[in-house]
Amino acid sequence: MIDRGTLARTLPSSMMAWRNLWRNKVRTGLATAGIVIAVVAIAGIGITGTALEYGMTEDLGDLTNQVTVVPGADTDEDGLTAQQIEELERVARGSTVVPVKTDRVPVSTRGGTSVVKVEAMTEPDELYSAAAGTVPDTLRTGALVSQSMAQEYDLTVGGVVTLEGDAYRILGILEPSDLPGMGSGDGTDTVVVPESALPDQLYSEVTIFAADGDAAEVIATDLEATFNSREEIVDADTQSDLQDRISSTFETLNLALLGIGSISLVVASVSILNVMLMSVVERRSEIGVLRAVGIRRTEVMRMILAEALFLGVLGALLGAVLSFGIGIGINAMFFDDPLLLLRWDSFKFLVAGFGFGVLASLVSGLYPAWKAANDPPVEALRG
Repeated sequence: MIDRGTLARTLPSSMMAWRNLWRNKVRTGLATAGIVIAVVAIAGIGITGTALEYGMTEDLGDLTNQVTVVPGADTDEDGLTAQQIEELERVARGSTVVPVKTDRVPVSTRGGTSVVKVEAMTEPDELYSAAAGTVPDTLRTGALVSQSMAQEYDLTVGGVVTLEGDAYRILGILEPSDLPGMGSGDGTDTVVVPESALPDQLYSEVTIFAADGDAAEVIATDLEATFNSREEIVDADTQSDLQDRISSTFETLNLALLGIGSISLVVASVSILNVMLMSVVERRSEIGVLRAVGIRRTEVMRMILAEALFLGVLGALLGAVLSFGIGIGINAMFFDDPLLLLRWDSFKFLVAGFGFGVLASLVSGLYPAWKAANDPPVEALRG
């Protein structure tokens, strides 16, 4: 239950504090603006960093469940054999296994003949997506071409490419962004054909799609144990820890940027300290009268701290609103989903910015409040 005496003392102090703030609107406005800038600096930097981390994690997230297998340093072959692929599938325990044969051979188009990168496989839909046409689940006939090759040789869906005397109708033009580290992804002219197009070629690379990053790590470990008991026959690489590395990098970057942004909070605190000291000096005689008529030191301190609190809450609230708008705009612009700001990873910076703004204001008001409360009434009345 609220004590009536406490309420009676608190409300007048708060009312006087609010009135005193607006005696000098310009000075109060400048102090409030300092808090607004500080809160926006802290919250805005945090929200932007979180948005960048989210975007990168989303872009690279599909890699975390993949295991890439290539021939090891000690193998006698130039690639992986069909028997080794069968063993890989057994170790993968039902995960999707996509073996790829790669070679550079002459390919003829209506624009002429050139040597390009050829990738032969059966399940291209696991690795590629189409910018035009389609990528079939199973590639038995037809071909897919990279976007760079389609532009260079004016190829379209339905056209024909010829590889070692065999003609393949173009089923789709590949989307570059969906081919990280592969031909179409790095701008190399690439043709994807059925596995039967390179019958004598060994498999140069195998991609295994696991259920998640943990499963990918288990498969990679099992592959190393199965094939590399004495020599490095295969090299199994997983990117399951990629997200952790990204998060760690952005956390470090955010801390550095937040440290820089906190400088503005220090500047704002000094501004509030100056405002409160000037206010105390200007009202020294008034405070002396209050002390002379029986107002206690604690009530004077309460009044001055209330002024600092009002400055902090007002500035922090305005700063949080502006930061909220910035966050909405960033997430709408880059991800078409402004509500991503409501994720705790982003929203916590609004809370932190608001809290730091209010706390800095209160701390800045401590010395002026102490000075006003301990100024002897007689000396204060003399001015």
